[in-house]
Amino acid sequence: MKKGFTLIELLIVIAILALLMSIIIITLNPAELLKKSRDTKRVSDLNALRTAINLYVTDKAAPDLDLYGTCGTNTWLSLSGNDDCTALASHQCTTTNRLTTGSGWIPINFGSISSGSPLSALPVDPTNASSTTPFSNLYYAYQCNTAASTFELNAQMESSYYRSTAYQDTAGDGDVCSSDGGDSSLLYEVGSDAGLDLMTGTSSGFFYP
Repeated sequence: MKKGFTLIELLIVIAILALLMSIIIITLNPAELLKKSRDTKRVSDLNALRTAINLYVTDKAAPDLDLYGTCGTNTWLSLSGNDDCTALASHQCTTTNRLTTGSGWIPINFGSISSGSPLSALPVDPTNASSTTPFSNLYYAYQCNTAASTFELNAQMESSYYRSTAYQDTAGDGDVCSSDGGDSSLLYEVGSDAGLDLMTGTSSGFFYP
């Protein structure tokens, strides 16, 4: 005669499985994993943009890093023009923020490169939103120096893995904010400008209303 599981035995197994699932969730921290995934894209996006702009600069005899002539005056943000960019003084946003023709959030005509644009569309931050909450401005920023034909790109990281001690007690294993050669340990900065100091963030990490 076969013997089945008793109700008590099934309840014990269910309780053990529930405990194991709780431990796995706490250990893996899904919210932090999502933040890390978005930060990984931010690092990849800024590196792709740096490569594209460097290609443009080396390809053109007289590179124009801002078709609007506002290098050094305005900082360009990946925020859509539909977002509230008006509160960010001296910062520019556009509703055509993904275009690579100079009308996008980076005002460079990548299509004028002799080999064609290396980007099908300008990448924007995975969250791409401004906030009055400190350290919660998640968008990209661009600034340039016309005379020197140099530029800088900034992004804010949101995961403990990529952040520096400016945010937390211990730097994350992938801390890119304090090791990028820039002047801010609160931001990930890339570009060709010496010192990467064309832009200055705030004590709360980034430009905010």
